[in-house]
Amino acid sequence: MGSNSEYCYSGGADACIHSWKIPDLSMDPYDGYDPSVLSHVLEGHGDAVWGLAFSSASQRLASCSADGTIRIWDPSSSSPACLCTFPTTSEHGVPTSVAFTSTEPAHIVASFRSGDTVLYDLEAGSALLTLESRGSSGPTQINQVVSHPNQPLTITAHDDRGIRFLDNRTGKPVHSMVAHLDAVTCLAVDPNGVFLMSGSHDCSLRLWSLDNKTCVQEITAHRKKHEEAIHAVACHPSKALIASAGADALAKVFV
Repeated sequence: MGSNSEYCYSGGADACIHSWKIPDLSMDPYDGYDPSVLSHVLEGHGDAVWGLAFSSASQRLASCSADGTIRIWDPSSSSPACLCTFPTTSEHGVPTSVAFTSTEPAHIVASFRSGDTVLYDLEAGSALLTLESRGSSGPTQINQVVSHPNQPLTITAHDDRGIRFLDNRTGKPVHSMVAHLDAVTCLAVDPNGVFLMSGSHDCSLRLWSLDNKTCVQEITAHRKKHEEAIHAVACHPSKALIASAGADALAKVFV
């Protein structure tokens, strides 16, 4: 979602990123498709786009793809184009998720199937630091990476049921926990940095206190389908609302 809520962005298996104009909320949802809602298409990746992140501070869009690259875009340009490409090393493998760091707008953090997490410097155009996100039991795929809104902290969701908290300054882990009964698929931090929301293929949403890293609420939110359950979670930027999307083809909003 763009900073002014006028545009949203989607990436797909066609290797393209689509920029969409948010329609007027008063429109009839049963009206026919209006082609003008598609603003433009960002092309450059060579394979499926797995993750997107938008920075309201820099007005930049970051993407990661199965082609093994991370790209930075200016989606507001009259002729949108890729501003920077970070090729990943064979050691790290394919990137799975990307996020802008909140405390350093010129930095992004990316997670990988190999279990690695890498901090990149946009101004230097290079990798800055590899965070120690691999667990003691060995590397496991990271499904999502998020940044704490007001601390130099990266949080990762892992296939081994764990959530890890990493210091962006040193790269060292500051906390690690087994958070679910199945793979942790998605994360969201509330805008005030008080709570962390996690979703898993165990069909549950869990709300965590970031102060003491304890679970304060659990919601059985979605049914499992084809061994998958929850794919995405989100926190409302200004209201006490959370949302989830699952493999059962449902999107839910919780108060």
